[in-house]
Amino acid sequence: MFGSLGDIFRLPDLKRRILFTIAILFVFRLGAYIPSPGVDRAAMASLFSTGGGVMDFLNLFSGGALSRFGIFSLGVAPYINSSIVMQLLVVIFPYLEKLQKDSTDGHKKITQWTRYGAVLFALVQAIGMTAWLRSLGIMQTGALVWILVVVTLVAGSIAVMWLGEELSDHGIGNGISLLIFAGIVARVPEAILQTWSMVRLGSLSVIALLLGIVLMVVVVAGCILLQEGQRRLPVQYAKRVVGNKIYGGQSTFIPLKVNQSGVIPIIFASSLLIFPYTIANYFSDSTVGRFMSNLFAPNSVFYILCYIALIIFFSYFYTAVVFNPTDIANNMKKYGGFILGIRPGQPTSDYITRVMERITLGGGVFLAIVALIPNVMSSVLGVNSFYFGGTAVLIVVGVAMDTVNQIEAQLLMRHYDGILKKSGGGRSRGLLRG
Repeated sequence: MFGSLGDIFRLPDLKRRILFTIAILFVFRLGAYIPSPGVDRAAMASLFSTGGGVMDFLNLFSGGALSRFGIFSLGVAPYINSSIVMQLLVVIFPYLEKLQKDSTDGHKKITQWTRYGAVLFALVQAIGMTAWLRSLGIMQTGALVWILVVVTLVAGSIAVMWLGEELSDHGIGNGISLLIFAGIVARVPEAILQTWSMVRLGSLSVIALLLGIVLMVVVVAGCILLQEGQRRLPVQYAKRVVGNKIYGGQSTFIPLKVNQSGVIPIIFASSLLIFPYTIANYFSDSTVGRFMSNLFAPNSVFYILCYIALIIFFSYFYTAVVFNPTDIANNMKKYGGFILGIRPGQPTSDYITRVMERITLGGGVFLAIVALIPNVMSSVLGVNSFYFGGTAVLIVVGVAMDTVNQIEAQLLMRHYDGILKKSGGGRSRGLLRG
């Protein structure tokens, strides 16, 4: 394994991409520590030390920037919200769908509109967050300070969006997912010290700690199984004579991933539910605002039900976006392939769709169960916040495996041994399959 890691830095292109990724993540983490103006940071730290629930949840996706009220406090949430809306609009409006499929120019237009939407979401969330902090007396009063804070947060959100896009284009892995990954992993030492302090003070028993560790190991193992799980459809190719050569006649399979969408449903559902809570904070002085804040609090029954429904919905939605059974069926028919017992063409497409719907439901339900583990941990262990569990573990495992898989593919493409060895001394292979 260490020899394979050394191979990474023998490839100039791969070395450059990894160093670029590290540099971008360093800039992202640096922005979390640069404070926004006009905020009492001691009062902000005190708020998060006793906040729990939604406070830790919001802070998780900003990589701890929110608790310090850094310039990157909004994190990637505005961009993700805009991406969700744009993908929904692509499905609803045929013109946008045509743009997405037609050409590179169409993709550029949709990307540009997504960026504009991210700025709009960032502006709304910045105004809501600023109004909330002013109502708590944490932020200084005055119109100039208010405008300065809003502009700083929006500019920070645009910078994060740019960092994510640059990371996707010139680094390794998905940029936005890696930024979320970095924010979560950066808080692991803090989580360990906090847990040790709780055990030392007696607020967390050793038995509860061991139970939490065991449950976390089970979650990690479940996340890996979910990422690796496949339903393989057997495919037979008929023999074809082309000139003097015979093609086909072999058997293969179509790998249908149980979790085709990865961690996207978790990220989308979490980010989407943060938005109404932010809006509610803007009207925190009113009865309706307080009611909405309580309604969308992460520990509320309504929030949990919405969270489960959105995770399952986005599992189906994202799978429908990236997976096209009709194209697969047409390509199989074109090259003389067929699923045993199923007629080629439309019947094959319908069969693949039915199978995909069933396994996607299982994957979506499992995602929802894993995402709710923090709530279970809080109830069982009696801890206000156990943020390194469930959602965080799934994101960390999913992004780490995806990134390792991309490095593995780069190594194998250049005839190097991969990082992950196949048991039995065989040829190296990545954990994930395309």
